[in-house]
Amino acid sequence: MKTTDTPPADTAGEKPPPVTRTASAPPAEEKATGRTLNVFSHGFLILWAIMVVMPLLWAVMTSFKTDKEIFSSPWALPDSLHFDNWSRAWTEANMSDYFLNTIIVVGFSLLGTMLLGSMAAYVLARFEFPGNRFIYFLFIGGMSFPIILALVPLFYVMQNLALLNTLPGLILVYIGYSLPFTVFFMTSFFRTLPTSVAEAAFVDGASHTRTFFQVMLPMAKPGLISITIFNFLGQWNQYMLPTVLNTEPENKVLTQGLVQLAVSQGYKGDWSGLFAGLVMAMLPVLAAYIVFQRQVVQGLTAGALK
Repeated sequence: MKTTDTPPADTAGEKPPPVTRTASAPPAEEKATGRTLNVFSHGFLILWAIMVVMPLLWAVMTSFKTDKEIFSSPWALPDSLHFDNWSRAWTEANMSDYFLNTIIVVGFSLLGTMLLGSMAAYVLARFEFPGNRFIYFLFIGGMSFPIILALVPLFYVMQNLALLNTLPGLILVYIGYSLPFTVFFMTSFFRTLPTSVAEAAFVDGASHTRTFFQVMLPMAKPGLISITIFNFLGQWNQYMLPTVLNTEPENKVLTQGLVQLAVSQGYKGDWSGLFAGLVMAMLPVLAAYIVFQRQVVQGLTAGALK
C-alpha cells in the first residue's frame, strides 16, 4: 500500500516563515577591478583639479611679486606682499574704468537676455501656433552660426544705426549673442514644468502675463540661475565682439584693458600690474560660481529628474 506525503495544512492566522536569501559575495576579480577603476577615477580627478587650480594660485601669487621676482624666481613665493601692484593696476592702468564698463555692459545685457530669452522660451514651450518649430530651430541654428562670420556685416549694421563704439550698442550685441542658447536651454526647462499649476492660475482669472511672471518664472528659478551663470561667464570673458565693435578708449571693457596693459610697453611692460589686473578680472567669475554652484547643478539636473 502506497502512501503519499502531503504538506501539513496551514493553521488559521499562521504564515510560513520567510525565506531568507543571502547574496553571494562578488568574486575577487570583480572587487579588484572595481578598486582599480575607483583609484584611477580619483587619481584623474585629482590630476584635473591640480591642472585647474595651480594656474589660478600661481597668478594670484605672482600678482604680489615685483617684476624682478617674476623673472628671477617665477615659482617661488614672494618675499613680501606688494599690494601696490593692485593699486597701480586699478588707478594707473585704468582698470577701474574698464571694470565699471564691464559691469554696466554685462549687467544690462544679462537682464535683457534673461527677460527676452525666458519669455520667448515660455511661448515656444507652452503654446502651439503655426511656425513654432521653425522659430525654435531658427534659434538652434543661431547657436551653430560662427560669430566670426557675422563680424563684418555686424560692424556695418552697428555703424548705420549709430551704435558703433557705444556701450548701448555693445549691450544689444551681447543680448543677441546670448539669446540662442538661452532660448534653447529655457525651452527644454519650461517643458518639464507641470501644466496643472498654470491651468489653475488661468481658472482663477490670471492673465498670461501674470501667470508667467508670478507662477511659471518662480518655478523655473533653478534653470534661470544656471543659464544666468553661463551667460555671465561668456559675456564677462568676451573679447572678439568688443574688440571689433568698441574701439573707443573710454568705453573699453576688462578684456580689452588687459590686452592693452600687456602690450602698452612691449617687453618692458608692467608684468606685476598685469597679473594684478588679471586676478581682478577673475575674482567676480570665481565668486559667482562658488556662490551659485549648487543652483547650477540643480538647474542642469532638474530636467532629468522630473
